[in-house]
Amino acid sequence: MTGPDPRTTTALRRRAAAAIARSTVGERTLAVVVGLLLLAGGCLVALLCYGVFGTGRASRPLLDPMIVDALRTQPLVARFAAIVGGLLLAVLGLVWAAHALRPERRPDLVIDPGGPDGGPDTSIVVSAAAAAEAVAAQAAALPGVGRARARLVGTEAAPAMRVTLWLADDADVRDVLARLDAEVLATARASLGLADLPAAVRLELDHPQPGPRVA
Repeated sequence: MTGPDPRTTTALRRRAAAAIARSTVGERTLAVVVGLLLLAGGCLVALLCYGVFGTGRASRPLLDPMIVDALRTQPLVARFAAIVGGLLLAVLGLVWAAHALRPERRPDLVIDPGGPDGGPDTSIVVSAAAAAEAVAAQAAALPGVGRARARLVGTEAAPAMRVTLWLADDADVRDVLARLDAEVLATARASLGLADLPAAVRLELDHPQPGPRVA
């Protein structure tokens, strides 16, 4: 008897992480790379000033005199290069910010490509909003659940579900979670034709709205 495939386990863990929170791997990687480059530049300048590369080099300006003379003789070119460099940095910063603030992807799922009676160009597409609404409606009907919200995240090839449940004061949390997995998520997996659908569940206490006060 063989154990689970490590690659399958790793893929499921990544999908589960996507269900818990939005991935920030790209932003973190870019921030680490920029930080390491700046740290390396600062260390290089510090070593140069302390004479690690020779006392003669430490007493000279940071920029080579030939470069300084070239910039002085061609001030227009130097200003143009500085402007272009500043604009490039500004564009890169805006692209980075737009990438970090982009809306989270909500994948639409294709089930039964071709359809039972359709041709090769026919397929059934379930929107992310429809799948999430169906899961939220079924979850809200569970005993002890006041209301529910769901969101389908991830990619078309590796979707995941993010569910928020507002529980009543007397709700049995263990029973709610068991029925959510056995009834709601199992139905979603079967309906969408998915072998696995990782889900992250957030539990909140459902406080009833106070009624109007009568003077």
